[in-house]
Amino acid sequence: MFGSSKSTEDSKNGNANLGVTATSGLNALAKGTSLEGTIKCESDLRVDGSIKGKLSCKAKVIIGPTGSVEGEIDCQNAVVEGRFKGVLHVSELLNVRETADIDGEITTGKLIVQSGAKFNVACKMESGAAGNGASKSLSNGANESAKIATGKATIGN
Repeated sequence: MFGSSKSTEDSKNGNANLGVTATSGLNALAKGTSLEGTIKCESDLRVDGSIKGKLSCKAKVIIGPTGSVEGEIDCQNAVVEGRFKGVLHVSELLNVRETADIDGEITTGKLIVQSGAKFNVACKMESGAAGNGASKSLSNGANESAKIATGKATIGN
């Protein structure tokens, strides 16, 4: 009545007062579900099943404790609790939980590895999301700080 017809359109679509936007949703791949191919998503994705292929996400990717991804992931943030094997590009923060098992190559802005995680990777850390050229490269035996963040051994004990 007093302005835009947007609220009327949202009401017709069932989105009235829900704060629903194109990027506010959560996509999920349930346990027992497997997918092969290429996935592109704008909002967060939680994987409790398995994926083989390429995943491009403009938000956060969460690999749950029962989740498994083999292939390539390109995302803004990631939390890994399950299994990942392949190439992982995280522009901001990668959080590796104690139940994670990761093999492959990682490029990230920031890294958290919790005690108990299996973290067998070549890791390149780029400062800032844009990667302004200043980077730190971590791989097996590269230096003392790399030894903390690499290898199949339990980390942090």
